[in-house]
Amino acid sequence: MTNKKDTVPLPEDLRVFLTVIRKAGFAAAADELGLSPAYVSKRIQILETTLATRLLHRTSRRIALTEDGERVQRWAVRILEDFQQLSDELSDAHDSPRGRLHLCSSFGFGRNHVAPALSLLAEQYPDLEIRLDLFDRVVDIVSEGFDLEIRVGDDIPGQHIGRRLVSNRRVLCAAPAYLQRRGTPQQLSDLEQHDCLVLKERDNAFGIWNLERDGAQESVRVRGPLSSNNGEIVLQWALDGRGVLLRSMWDVKPLLEQGKLVQVLHGYTQSANVWAVYPTRLAYSGKLRACVEFLQEHFKGLSI
Repeated sequence: MTNKKDTVPLPEDLRVFLTVIRKAGFAAAADELGLSPAYVSKRIQILETTLATRLLHRTSRRIALTEDGERVQRWAVRILEDFQQLSDELSDAHDSPRGRLHLCSSFGFGRNHVAPALSLLAEQYPDLEIRLDLFDRVVDIVSEGFDLEIRVGDDIPGQHIGRRLVSNRRVLCAAPAYLQRRGTPQQLSDLEQHDCLVLKERDNAFGIWNLERDGAQESVRVRGPLSSNNGEIVLQWALDGRGVLLRSMWDVKPLLEQGKLVQVLHGYTQSANVWAVYPTRLAYSGKLRACVEFLQEHFKGLSI
């Protein structure tokens, strides 16, 4: 391969290249970037021509980095981080955050709380390009290319920075019809004899509820005929009188006030604080700081 004198790779081509590596394929990278696979392939060919080297070994089933591809990968990460810092510095200078911001969160909390907040953020900072992805699994924000995760729960990875956005806790509750039919549990072990609506989220142990009472941790193994990986479905089952639910106070407080649900075993709660989690490399990102500070202020009124 040959390249023209004084030509340099475009930052956008480096971004496409890193996405192809991270997604392990052209089609997956194209889907991530919102581009066609043909366009992604073309940008990689242009990058290889510009650098006068082969970057990827391609087969029908997989791609792999060449030796030069590994070198370019290391440099591409550094170059794009430098561009990001430049953009952040200019944003700070003009007091107007700008550029891409890629966030992720869980399905229920992301849809009900994060998405409306980001709509207001976009209104306040129109130069931001915001993308929100929702998952019901653990996300590696570095390897999957996210700038920020809005996470419910206090299990913050040690290699990342976490800033608490708002306090929250989960409580035990059930519909009046269920309690009338099955009785009200008086102690934690009573739940073993009740129909419990089990929610499987992320990497939480399935069928074990870890709760706190007076500063002490207690666990109970629960089961029931209904379980799901979607919190809104489980909440609806509780409203239908199908069993006991462990749910965020944010979600059930209005239902408790309306009498549609009744809190049981009042002394037991589970911490469910909301955190902004981001890689250490973005510690001084102006746009990220603006986003986190906005979310802290927005969620302040939701603290329970």
